Amino acid sequence: MSTDWLIKNAELVNEGRRFHADLRVRRGRIDAIGGDLDARPGEQVVDAAGLWLLPGMIDDQVHFREPGLTHKADIWHESRACAAGGITSFMEMPNTRPPALDREALEAKYARAAETSAVNYAFYLGASNDNLAAIRALDPKAAPGIKVFMGASTGNMLVDDPEVLDGIFREAPTPIITHCEDTPTIDANLAAAHAKYGQDIPAREHPLIRSREACIKSTRLAISLARKHGSRLHVLHISTADELALFEPGPVKGKKITAETCVHFLHFSDADYERLGFLIKCNPAIKTAADREAITRALAEGRLDVLATDHAPHLLEEKAQKYDQAPSGLPLVQFALQAALQRVAEGRLTLERVVEAVSHAPATLFDVKERGFLREGYAADLVLVDPRRPHAVTRAEVLSKCGWSPFEGETFAHSIAATFVNGRRVWDGARIDEGVRGERLAFAR
Repeated sequence: MSTDWLIKNAELVNEGRRFHADLRVRRGRIDAIGGDLDARPGEQVVDAAGLWLLPGMIDDQVHFREPGLTHKADIWHESRACAAGGITSFMEMPNTRPPALDREALEAKYARAAETSAVNYAFYLGASNDNLAAIRALDPKAAPGIKVFMGASTGNMLVDDPEVLDGIFREAPTPIITHCEDTPTIDANLAAAHAKYGQDIPAREHPLIRSREACIKSTRLAISLARKHGSRLHVLHISTADELALFEPGPVKGKKITAETCVHFLHFSDADYERLGFLIKCNPAIKTAADREAITRALAEGRLDVLATDHAPHLLEEKAQKYDQAPSGLPLVQFALQAALQRVAEGRLTLERVVEAVSHAPATLFDVKERGFLREGYAADLVLVDPRRPHAVTRAEVLSKCGWSPFEGETFAHSIAATFVNGRRVWDGARIDEGVRGERLAFAR
């Protein structure tokens, strides 16, 4: 399996620039970037004329359901969906069964991924009301961050004890990653919806139950705690225009408080509940077209720093249940980069800004060692994008274990022509190379 390649005639997109060059990969690393590089013995040559060459996407928010929920997803399937979508590294959330609330559970997930993951991987340590000692003892190089659910979540992972929350923000040795929704607000809204609709709450009510007020109240609390203790805070999946003023525009480097949004908040709006129903039920909820436009503008100006997925698969039969039983979350990784690039085709984001948000910013924010950029000496995590070949999404091509996508029937302007992980071509535009395994992400802390 070759780790030595010469990619010729590509248009490289990196660190705010677009330029034509060749890129040499040797022993899994970017060996040289320049014009008219000559092929060497043993190299495989790819003529990438007309293609964009980007650093692979680093998805800082996925739920791969392993262990404990593998009937709907697992690392084997979801990492292959990542590869087909140009995602070369993922950071996975702790709300599995059992949850990753201590070092032993965390390391067990790393061991699973080493055997099965087709792309690079890292796992968050979770926070609960009773694991402050494990948080305090965490080696900063063992996890990208500590995930705090400041709202309703799966299992024993809602942190609602004010003293524990304060302790986490005071003592966390890594960035703190928050899901911000206020549970009492949501509970009151849900009770009102039940009073109105009984058990037949329609999907369109979801953004009113998981309301903008619930989001902004919880986000404000997280920011206030971070400012009190000088914590490094990253707020996940911003879904409302109301929250944007809480964050500063500008480059991610040097910020203590950063924020992320997700591809579905750029793509869908509450008008899509009528067509897709609970298939697009997620937490926080997809909200209005005005929110979508404001979020897109905030991403363009760097007020929102990272674009991720919150990939969270469920089976179709689970999604077909009534409101209270239909789980929140949707599968996204396989078509996430294409959905982001669709905003480029529409003129709403620049290609350079998308690369910053999906690759450079997460690498910088989480201190990922030698990934996320097209730089000599860095790991050769690469994606070739064909901007001339549209891609119509079909259910038959879905690689996620759940077997469906909310993007089915849509046509994206771009295709993923190839994905390289540590110099190995894991996706050739049509098939996964089953011999490729990713590596554990290292953090330069």
